[in-house]
Amino acid sequence: MKPPLRLRGAGGPRRPNGAVVSLPRALSKLGFCSRTQAEALIAEGRVRVDGRIVRDPTTRIDPARAGIRVDGERIVAERKVYLMLNKPRGLVTTRDDPQERATVYDCLEGIELPFVAPVGRLDKASEGLLLMTNDTRWAQRVLDPASNVEKVYHVQIDKLPHEGMLDQLQAGMVLDGERLVAKSASLLRAGARNAWLEIVLSEGRNRQIRRLLDAVGADVLRLVRIDVGGVRLGDLPRGAVRHLTPAEKAMLDVPVQTASRQPGHFGVR
Repeated sequence: MKPPLRLRGAGGPRRPNGAVVSLPRALSKLGFCSRTQAEALIAEGRVRVDGRIVRDPTTRIDPARAGIRVDGERIVAERKVYLMLNKPRGLVTTRDDPQERATVYDCLEGIELPFVAPVGRLDKASEGLLLMTNDTRWAQRVLDPASNVEKVYHVQIDKLPHEGMLDQLQAGMVLDGERLVAKSASLLRAGARNAWLEIVLSEGRNRQIRRLLDAVGADVLRLVRIDVGGVRLGDLPRGAVRHLTPAEKAMLDVPVQTASRQPGHFGVR
């Protein structure tokens, strides 16, 4: 089955501010498709660069200068799109899942959009605010630990927090050779047998909150991200998506000089 083509958007070619990259990466940066889809298109001989069919996915080009065509159609940069999704529990944060599980892209079906990718991850059992965009540089700056973009989570645990538990989360600990710490942890409300905590992180690591709480003897019943960098989920219905407002986008516009210059990975946190 051929990967779906996404020839959306209008206007003349716009030159992205980028350097020499692999051809699959170039197609992704231009908002045409994912790198995995691009590799399949290249292997099928459907991609031409400056009039020549390219079958080697390691070919490096400057997307600002090279003429790229897929099935004869010229590929130009899509408009930049910045979205928020209220991710339901049970969806995986990926484009193509080998196990054919439901993904966050199921929430985008029927919406006219360029190719977008998640800004960070929420695991399958987690829910709440997930940003998505086709602006890879913006996403990398939001994800960069040096940017200090805070993320706020409401977490239901299976017990009442014991004395010192919140202090332990904020003091941090080394787990599997990795130092994990919560910037802040506080009690939201408590019932007879469980409680809701508010936990704030300033950097994202794989299953960080679940690992921290497991280390202090608590199991997570629900984990909901409600805020990223001051942009709040609000009353957006579960499974719904909307564009960020200009004010929300501005709240996440991390200056280039603030973020570190280490290479990032778009959509892995």
